[in-house]
Amino acid sequence: MIIYGKQVCLYALEHKEAYVKTVYVAKKNILPQELFHKYHDKIKFLEEKWAQSMAKGGNHQGVLVEMNVYKQADFSTIKKSSFIVILDGLTDVGNIGAIVRSAYALGADAIIAAGVKHLNFAAIARTSSGALLDMPFMVASNVLDNINELQQTGFQLYGASMDGESIHTCEFAEKRVLVMGSEGQGLSKKVASKINTKVSIEMQHAFDSLNVSAAAAILIHRMGYAVK
Repeated sequence: MIIYGKQVCLYALEHKEAYVKTVYVAKKNILPQELFHKYHDKIKFLEEKWAQSMAKGGNHQGVLVEMNVYKQADFSTIKKSSFIVILDGLTDVGNIGAIVRSAYALGADAIIAAGVKHLNFAAIARTSSGALLDMPFMVASNVLDNINELQQTGFQLYGASMDGESIHTCEFAEKRVLVMGSEGQGLSKKVASKINTKVSIEMQHAFDSLNVSAAAAILIHRMGYAVK
């Protein structure tokens, strides 16, 4: 897996040394001296055109890092969490990365992606500013089975919906799951049928909705402390 961009690469170099295979540098003095010396044996210098090619035209900012293949978390590990986020049908790596970043910063324990077969983990690592590298994350092959098992072990499911209960009045169970649907379709019918409580964010003006990543950040923050 190759990640690029200064912020995510520096995060990986500072926190995930064991996973770093090669550091590609295309810009002078892009690395702090401490990291330059630490990874001296793994650094390779590249011409700009080769860096651009490796980043497939993306904004690499002069540094790329080749890491071990991203390993998803096992459901057996995720179900031991207290606060899980399920992404139902989300495919945009920008939105997913932003949600991963917010979830990691605001106290969610793990994320399950549903309704997709494959995700570009390198892109999500980049758009999450490296948070993916520390956040337990899995792509579910059958999310309904996962949901059933979670509910059988005491989890309550809260689905983001425009017609849901206000997050200002809702109390949340200690073992809780926030389900976010896609911006275009919302919650899928099968997943929606499993929801225990629909929750919504009150708007101050006559406006349809928030971007899914912004809405997720607000809901995650609220669900992080408003526990029964």
